[in-house]
Amino acid sequence: MNLDELRTNLSSVDRRLVEMIAERQRLVAEIGKFKLKTGAGTRDYAREKDVLEMGRKQALEMGVDPDLVEKLLEMLIRTSLESQERERVVAEGKGGGRSALVIGGAGKMGRWFAEFFSSQGYSTTIADPAVTTGPGLFSTWTDAGVDFDVIVVAAPLAVSGRILAQLAVLKPKGLVFDIGSLKSPLMDGLKELLSAGCRITSLHPMFGPDTRLLSSRHLIFCDVGDAEATAAAKELFAATMVEQLDMGLEDHDRLIAYVLGLSHALNIAFFTALAESGEAAPKLAQMSSTTFDSQLLVSAAVARDNPHLYFEIQNLNKFGLGPLDALCEAAKRIRETVAGGDEEAFVALMNKGREYLALRG
Repeated sequence: MNLDELRTNLSSVDRRLVEMIAERQRLVAEIGKFKLKTGAGTRDYAREKDVLEMGRKQALEMGVDPDLVEKLLEMLIRTSLESQERERVVAEGKGGGRSALVIGGAGKMGRWFAEFFSSQGYSTTIADPAVTTGPGLFSTWTDAGVDFDVIVVAAPLAVSGRILAQLAVLKPKGLVFDIGSLKSPLMDGLKELLSAGCRITSLHPMFGPDTRLLSSRHLIFCDVGDAEATAAAKELFAATMVEQLDMGLEDHDRLIAYVLGLSHALNIAFFTALAESGEAAPKLAQMSSTTFDSQLLVSAAVARDNPHLYFEIQNLNKFGLGPLDALCEAAKRIRETVAGGDEEAFVALMNKGREYLALRG
């Protein structure tokens, strides 16, 4: 066969692949309906393991790269889970006849929550200075009123604190929660709502606005003194596969200083050092390495994100300076061991880190 004939045959194989993927998706849809009908869980880790092992075994038998087959199957499984989770959220949604207000609903996470509530059948209203007032849209949240079954505060941290305090004066009857990355700036408003007898709790989604599948993602619930409100907020996500974590308000900000504050600062320091190095970016791009490329990928994502939010996470956390000081001290110690030619101390640092990271399992 000549090249054109080979390419024609390849196109035929590609079409069959797409047809088989479509057939697989149809079967997945039927399985999803069966799970809903019987009350079975959306995710079955044992089944996923069997599928991946079967794929690798068959790949080896047929002389195909098993890693390629495993990655393809993982992608198909993930897509299937996304579909099943969305269908379950819609099917089990309890929003019929209920209403939700998302203050800050034009922001990235605000839009995520607005879409989440709409998918459950809630009549969803968005209040945000970035929108033009119209049906279901208000540029000023107070114009929307507070007569909603659920009110989500998804504004910037400093603004959210003021909104929570204002809500306490208006005393909404529905469930109220914020989704702030920090709780220190919101503490006064949360306590005022609690004192006013409002149904109040506090959430922190540990995932971004592009998240489509909540399996293996974490959603933190901080009870501010109203256990029933926290339970009601958890129920909103019962149809999803998100992992719900309970955390005290004080513990939250101390841990977030490391989970977000330290990791953000490390990546900002990395791309700042590169940007100020005097080395041309295209030249460095030609000298890729596994570690450099991985770090660059994460740093690029940080650089694209909202700098004002990142500053708030650093500046408004009363625990924030500790991890930053530790980062500076660690960098100083690395420099001292390198400058002093102290290989033993350098190896000790790496061994200590290896032991710590092994604790994560």
